[in-house]
Amino acid sequence: MDIRDAGEGDAGGILRIYNDAVAHTTAIWNEQLSDIDSRRAWLAERQSSGYPVLVAAEGSDILGYASFGAFRPWDGYRNTVEHSVYVDGAARRRGIGHALMKELITRARVMRKHVMIAGIEATNEPSLVLHSKLGFAKVGHLHSVGRKFDRWLDLVFLQLTLVE
Repeated sequence: MDIRDAGEGDAGGILRIYNDAVAHTTAIWNEQLSDIDSRRAWLAERQSSGYPVLVAAEGSDILGYASFGAFRPWDGYRNTVEHSVYVDGAARRRGIGHALMKELITRARVMRKHVMIAGIEATNEPSLVLHSKLGFAKVGHLHSVGRKFDRWLDLVFLQLTLVE
């Protein structure tokens, strides 16, 4: 497995993983599937803004992806980023999310970001455990702030201090 910067040719694999998460999980709170043009635009926007988009690949097969971007749009938050990490359902429990996150954290530190934020659905135990192993601490729990699959969802915020 190779962790590398995503290229335009990876948009199809990113789209497949994204749409699976939309359709089958509460990891993404969108309900509408995306299309290839939308994913390409997202990838281009992230990269043109100076933010990394990483993929975990075995040959041409994309097993997962991760990125971070601005936490909030105001100047005072410029040193804080919020990330996302998604792994293909068939490739979970192989350390892919951990490998993507380690590289993402390294990239944020190189960029001298101060804090990385994770927003995770409260019942997503695998993601909560992964983040805990990486040193993230729970800092907030928002009750019933989202809705998907005809049920209310809680959002847990975790943070990792990157650079003092």
